Amino acid sequence: MKNTMMACNLHGLGDLRYEEVPLPALKDDEVLLQIKAAGICGSDIPRVFEKGTYHFPTIPGHEFAGLIVDANTADKALIGKKAAVFPLIPCGVCDACQIGEYPQCRDYDYYGSRRDGAFAEYIAVKKWNLVFVPDAVPFEFAAMCEPCAVAIHALSQAGVGLGDTVAIFGAGTIGLLAAQAARGWGAGQVILADVDQAKLDFAAQEGFTRTVNSAKTDAVGYILEHTGGRGADMALEAAGVSATLEACLKAVKTFGRAVLMGNPAKNMDIPQKAYWEILRKQLTLKGTWNSSYNDARNDWHLAIDCMERGVFKLESMITHRFSLADCNRAFELARQGGEFRVKIMFVM
Repeated sequence: MKNTMMACNLHGLGDLRYEEVPLPALKDDEVLLQIKAAGICGSDIPRVFEKGTYHFPTIPGHEFAGLIVDANTADKALIGKKAAVFPLIPCGVCDACQIGEYPQCRDYDYYGSRRDGAFAEYIAVKKWNLVFVPDAVPFEFAAMCEPCAVAIHALSQAGVGLGDTVAIFGAGTIGLLAAQAARGWGAGQVILADVDQAKLDFAAQEGFTRTVNSAKTDAVGYILEHTGGRGADMALEAAGVSATLEACLKAVKTFGRAVLMGNPAKNMDIPQKAYWEILRKQLTLKGTWNSSYNDARNDWHLAIDCMERGVFKLESMITHRFSLADCNRAFELARQGGEFRVKIMFVM
């Protein structure tokens, strides 16, 4: 194996270069993963164009899967195995790490932002972060393990009971994955709300017949109409804007649950009447962040299991595929939009 590889290297804001870089050297606790598929996350857009990574240059990419092609002597048996990768590297010593709640780590590292990520031919990853993938799960699906695990974690924060009505505000990638998981876990009905009709049309093609364009129709009224005036058992805020937060609080039933997941781009404001919804209906509000990855609860293992069992329908969600050499074209599509897309993925 040669000692260089090709990668998409971020040298500054908007300065993403497809170039030759050194092949990563393995540490004792690492294996070398040949990247087979890596997805562009919504968070990668501001990372590349607006906010930057924690240092330059950095290879972005934290949604990925590949094949283990090299390991240290004691781990040679891992060579040839398929794996996805939990991208967060915890410090292991803070209070959160001591109880296995690694996403709340106070001093974590992260593939694709704090250290080099997966928009490359190879990456050195820690054995602890490997999520082994069965042959039945394609690499492209395994590369979506991260958003699937995030969707699973969000739903689990409030729980989905058999027959529940689940209202999801925001039909982006994770909103759609959460809808699929809710349906697979026995929700009676899943209602998706968004302002983008193309997203709702796609959701309808995926079998979600209860959709509402909240730019044209009162989404709260629609949800009340389809629950006999009672409201949803659970609402998931997946857009990160004030209007959807307000709608969540109004659409959920008395003693219902609301999970706040959308990452806001600016301040969130709650009108007085919406705040009263929390008080008068005695709502349970929970935040959600990342995913659980420990021995007691592992959303990543559950995500792979859901892929195997067909709970997640991922083929149609991968709407665009690019080579690494076309990284700038892929990011321009992700940034500018124009044509409809769900998941944009680099495939090798």
